[in-house]
Amino acid sequence: MNKDQVKGKVKEVGGKIQEEAGKLVGSSEQQAKGLNKQAEGKLQKGFGDAKEAVKDIAKGNRN
Repeated sequence: MNKDQVKGKVKEVGGKIQEEAGKLVGSSEQQAKGLNKQAEGKLQKGFGDAKEAVKDIAKGNRN
């Protein structure tokens, strides 16, 4: 697991919390910000996943 995977997951969870808080208080702005943060987190986690896959492939090719 690399830092992009961890940071991405943290952003995703934080975004979900922000979205739900926005729903509770009736703030569509906070809901939108939360959804945006979730999308950013998913992208960052996906980037981290891709880096790990490349690293795993490279390790496999060396052996």
